[in-house]
Amino acid sequence: MEEIFDRIQQQLTQSRPFAVYCKPGETKVKALFQTDDDIHYLDNFEESGFVFAPFQGKDILFIPKVQAEMLTAEAGYLSYTLPEAGAPLQDANVQSGFEQLVNKCVTAIKQGSFSKLVASRAEDVRLAKADIKAIYTALVAVYPNAFRYCFYSPASGLWMGATPEQLLKAEGITIKTVALAGTQLYTENEFAVWGVKEQDEQQIVADYITAALTESCSDIRTSSPYTFRAGNLVHIKTDITARLKDGLGSVVQQLHPTPAVCGMPKNEAAQFLTENEGYYREYYSGFLGELNVEGERYSDLFLNLRCMKLTDNYAIPITIVCSVKLFVKEWPLSTVVPMA
Repeated sequence: MEEIFDRIQQQLTQSRPFAVYCKPGETKVKALFQTDDDIHYLDNFEESGFVFAPFQGKDILFIPKVQAEMLTAEAGYLSYTLPEAGAPLQDANVQSGFEQLVNKCVTAIKQGSFSKLVASRAEDVRLAKADIKAIYTALVAVYPNAFRYCFYSPASGLWMGATPEQLLKAEGITIKTVALAGTQLYTENEFAVWGVKEQDEQQIVADYITAALTESCSDIRTSSPYTFRAGNLVHIKTDITARLKDGLGSVVQQLHPTPAVCGMPKNEAAQFLTENEGYYREYYSGFLGELNVEGERYSDLFLNLRCMKLTDNYAIPITIVCSVKLFVKEWPLSTVVPMA
């Protein structure tokens, strides 16, 4: 791991892109360090490398495998100490502004414009020291079931996260994806009990994904919903498999953004949030991961949730992005903060 952390510092000094990541359930850390100074964007989903896509927009950052050096390291057991963090830095208008956003979302849902909206906010948190090594070591150790990453490009800045949600995995013509929704705090030795609201919310996501796959895939199959733990939270999860009829790019375009990160109907919800959230999401709730890296047509892509952006590369403040889900049907308003 020390070689990877040393190389991270070199890449930052040279302003060269890199991606360091560890997949769910694995302890092997992989790293792609770009060897040229260019900023590359994805042209098509037949290329091989690492992608980092924004919430909206077609400019997907890309580290081509042919122009990068790959390193791997076994994380094993990692001890860690998190840097001290201060309270979120907010002015007096932040809370009232977010309450106004929530009220707008509730009004729009009750008027029938949307069945679901997923609003978000950004908070600035100061650290005594923005220690990349300490933070990433903690991510790998604390969130074994998440995709834990550190990504940098001069075009995006430095991002880190531990996301539990896969956008899709493709191997040959077989793809796998998930429908993840509903949130509770994890309680040791207790089974999660899900209400009708949470089950229906998750079913909306599952139904959307299976419908979106119909055009480009065949032989679509779904598992029964089950409880899935991610850190200190649990969610309802459905596994979905299918066989590609068209290229991978068309499936990604149909799936992203999913209702889990913006709402339903998705295009209108994404536009509503862009106009009303009051900040630019950038790469939060976009997607990232391997594209044709480990073999022919093998890809592993994740939604960029539970993430943060370190401004000025090494320095403070850190922007932590949280989301509040608003789901109104015949039930009262429900709010969830996933970054607890």
